[in-house]
Amino acid sequence: MAIALTFPGQGSQVPGMGKTLADNFAVARVVFEEVDDALGQHLSQLMWQGAAEELSLTVNTQPALMAVSFAVVRVLESETGLDIAADVDFVAGHSLGEYSALAAAGALSLADTARLLRIRGEAMQQAVPVGEGAMAALLGLDFAEVVSIVEEAAQHDVCAAANDNGPGQVVVSGHVAAVERAIAIAQSRGAKRAILLPVSAPFHCALMEPAAERMHEALASVEVRAPLVPVFANVHAAPISGPADIREALVAQVTGTVRWRESVAAMAAAGVDVFFELGAGKVLTGLAKRIAPTARGLSVGGPDDIAGFQTVLATVR
Repeated sequence: MAIALTFPGQGSQVPGMGKTLADNFAVARVVFEEVDDALGQHLSQLMWQGAAEELSLTVNTQPALMAVSFAVVRVLESETGLDIAADVDFVAGHSLGEYSALAAAGALSLADTARLLRIRGEAMQQAVPVGEGAMAALLGLDFAEVVSIVEEAAQHDVCAAANDNGPGQVVVSGHVAAVERAIAIAQSRGAKRAILLPVSAPFHCALMEPAAERMHEALASVEVRAPLVPVFANVHAAPISGPADIREALVAQVTGTVRWRESVAAMAAAGVDVFFELGAGKVLTGLAKRIAPTARGLSVGGPDDIAGFQTVLATVR
């Protein structure tokens, strides 16, 4: 029996996330306080009392989601005896969730992770003027079909397969006109749905190159340690563990495809039969069930989920 811890990305945020953890567990409160201190901002108060629109700003969403995920890790360690080095085979995170995974595995400090995600959010937002980029979800087509579609839709613009989330669920990114062409082509090829997404920038495509350059500089100035367990990198859909490889993967991730479907499938092929999603929402749990239907999936985001986690963990130890 083998387990993987997975960490959600942007889109899973909801106002109030993490509040019940902080109310019930001192170790969670410490996490939110440390993130607040690292950012010089009362991010936790924004999460629990602020407007949804402010939480959804990329510069806030990214460190906030990481803080919730990391708080869950600390609560599980204190309440269930979770030992990542001994109990976990792999960690992985979707886009910004990769930073959460690295922090959970000890490769990055919590404070550095929060600051890196603030920089990442700012850089990604500033890379492309508002209105020039777009993203769209193409549902009901396989990844190879979408790759063909974006190649046809580009026409000297940028258009790329940004997120290979699961069977029949691919997100494309690029210039507005190219993404709109991709939607039309996908509809003509039998997509079940092809819709623009309400995002503020075209993530995970070549338009993010300025953000990748900024992350290269930011990552060069922080300590990256070997993780306690291998981390599945988004851009490789394979485990990495060396600090230099981690830095390279995080920079490449800004412009590269999030290969989530391949990553989950590879972890399942390596023997993982339980996927725990730690943090806000249940998006990755649903995807895991579709990608690896014989594996178990469990989301852990609040106090009510801890007993279930402990029960399943006991069966795989």
